[in-house]
Amino acid sequence: MKENEMIHTGRVLIVEGKYDAARLSHLTDAMILLTDGFGIYSDKKRQQLFKALAQKNGLILLTDSDAAGFRIRTYITNLVGEKNVVQAYVPAIHGKEKRKEQPGKEGLLGVEGVDDAIVLQALRDALGAEAGAAAARPEGRQITYTDLYEWGLSGRPGSAERKAKLLNALNLPPRLSKKELVEALNRLYTFEQLDELQLKILDS
Repeated sequence: MKENEMIHTGRVLIVEGKYDAARLSHLTDAMILLTDGFGIYSDKKRQQLFKALAQKNGLILLTDSDAAGFRIRTYITNLVGEKNVVQAYVPAIHGKEKRKEQPGKEGLLGVEGVDDAIVLQALRDALGAEAGAAAARPEGRQITYTDLYEWGLSGRPGSAERKAKLLNALNLPPRLSKKELVEALNRLYTFEQLDELQLKILDS
C-alpha cells in the first residue's frame, strides 16, 4: 500500500482487541487504544483515559459490526460524550478470520478480517474533512522513551514499581504498553509538567 493512502488523524482510534489494533497500525498513524472487549465496562482508569483523550483530541470508534460491537460503541459514546466522538463503521460481512477455527456468534467478520480498502473507506467517511489533520499535542519538547529511562520508569531496577506508582497517581491504566504510555503522556502533558509531576510523585 502506498504511503499516501494511510489515514492521518489527530483523533485517538478505539478498537476492541489487539488483533484489530495490529490490523489498523499500517492503515493509520492514529494513536490506537483497546477496549479489551467488554473489559472497558469495569476498567475505571481506562475509562478516565478515554474521557481525557476525548476532550483533548476526540475519538474515532471502530468496533465490530455485531451486537457486542454496537454495545461497546454505545457505552463509550455515552461515557465520553457524543460531541467528542466520530463513528466509523465496517459493513456486516459474513465470514471468519483466518486465525479462528469457528466464526463469531453472528457469523460476521470483525474489524481484523475486513479488507484494507473497506477499513480505509470507513475511516475516511467518519473523518470527512478532518482526514489528514495533525494531532493536537501540548507545545514544546516531546516526552520520549529516553525520558522514561531517565525517570526510572523503564529499563532499570525498580522500574515496574515506579511506573505503577506514577500511573496510579496520574489515574492511568496500569497495563499500557511503553508505546501507548508515551503517546498518552504526550497527549496529556508537556515534558515540563510531567518532569515536575514525576519528581513530586516518585521521589516524595
